[in-house]
Amino acid sequence: MAQNRPQVISLHPHDDVLVALKELPAGSRLDAHGLVCRDPIPAGHKVAMRDIAAGAPVRKYGQIIGFASQSIPAGGHVHTHNLGFQAFARDLAPGSEARPTAYTAPEQRASFQGYLRADGRAGTRNYLGVLATVNCSASVCRFIAQALPPELLAQYPQVDGVVALGHGTGCGGAGVGKLGFTYLQRVLAGYARHPNFAGILLVGLGCEGNQVDLLMENMELCEGPLLRAMNIQDQGGTRRTVEQGVARLKEMLPAANQARRQTLPASRLLVGLECGGSDAYSGLTANPALGAAVDILVRQGGTAILSETPEIYGAEHLLTRRAASPEAGQKLAARIQWWEQYAQQNGASLNNNPSPGNKAGGLTTILEKSLGAVSKGGTTNLVEVYEYAQPVAAQGLVFMDTPGYDMVSITGMVAGGANLVCFTTGRGSVCGSKPAPTLKLATNSEMYRRMSEDMDINCGAIADGQATVAEMGRGIFELMLAIASGQPSKSEAQGFGDQEFVPWQIGAVL
Repeated sequence: MAQNRPQVISLHPHDDVLVALKELPAGSRLDAHGLVCRDPIPAGHKVAMRDIAAGAPVRKYGQIIGFASQSIPAGGHVHTHNLGFQAFARDLAPGSEARPTAYTAPEQRASFQGYLRADGRAGTRNYLGVLATVNCSASVCRFIAQALPPELLAQYPQVDGVVALGHGTGCGGAGVGKLGFTYLQRVLAGYARHPNFAGILLVGLGCEGNQVDLLMENMELCEGPLLRAMNIQDQGGTRRTVEQGVARLKEMLPAANQARRQTLPASRLLVGLECGGSDAYSGLTANPALGAAVDILVRQGGTAILSETPEIYGAEHLLTRRAASPEAGQKLAARIQWWEQYAQQNGASLNNNPSPGNKAGGLTTILEKSLGAVSKGGTTNLVEVYEYAQPVAAQGLVFMDTPGYDMVSITGMVAGGANLVCFTTGRGSVCGSKPAPTLKLATNSEMYRRMSEDMDINCGAIADGQATVAEMGRGIFELMLAIASGQPSKSEAQGFGDQEFVPWQIGAVL
């Protein structure tokens, strides 16, 4: 770690707080700011730059992160005991700050080694999938995948493996046409069509609400050599279903093995953006560095999906203002309004987020968390807004309406077509996703050293004074290309992804 690392950092000239870059005991002198710490300030937490009156707004990143619930003296610790959340008006001004994108010249654009599918989309992996349409078939899907002999798969070296994906719903819900049912069918269809799957076997039970034939009709899925479907009850039980499932996968293997990686432009990448186990460093290091990588990707003609609507709450005006069209800005505002009503109907507040781990890491309110989270999206225009698990067709920075729950959010983005995921974490989240490989970006060096077997890149180097945000962004972009070309990510190498398939279950469970 750099020896000249400062004790604190000021993020904006209009801020009321400084952020501690290391633990500061009470009495610590911050001579550059004319302050003495009145309280112990944990690393990543906030110290008041000036006296703050009770009820006054408190700013970080130049934006309001909450309101003082009591008077706070200069040098005092600013956290949950004296900073609270309350709603306030934000000027959305859709499109007012949109600017033309400075695209990279064609001859200077980057490439990766990927799979070009028949529909023109690019795959970064080449799996076969066994996909449960209902929880009742989840174990049987796993049995089918496990029953394929390893020596058989070894004969097809171009196939990355067989992925069994089960989930916790598909029956007992509020019924056809309801939101949760629609989301589940969108997710299953998105995975069935995903470019990282060479072939898919859909497996149902036979009596559930989410019938296989209804799914295929609603989502316009057509059975063929690389998309097969069956029900356990029709096959005569578990054993016969496993036998038939294995037989159908064996039929897919030769065609799947014909796929070959080829040079494809970076514009074919569709990257899902996620943050989980966040801390106060997330908005200082990994998130803005990922934003810098996203800017590079977008200028190459690629696409990035920002998500987690509850975790942009309070910062949505930073996105609506750079919407490429008024309609895109209005769509995002409508999703925020839906979440306000949804939380109220369920007796919750959007400020129930941050989590305990977020707060221990220095994040106090959802407003503060959101301001750091939106920086993952970089600085280019917001070109489109999608509902959960809708197919993403636009190029550039887009937004998808998802919960903040990491794996539900990632499941929606992958269903939308994400062929790669970048996941920033400060506390140390260990998870991954299939079929889209996940890169883990650590926000601080201490956690990276402690959990280096799970982290792909250490963005804590920014806080340590060893790299700039721009340098780290370039490194992340280069790692995206390498992982997309077949290099295993840390989570992928450890086998994560089979259990992290979590469609958004919303509505009554009957």
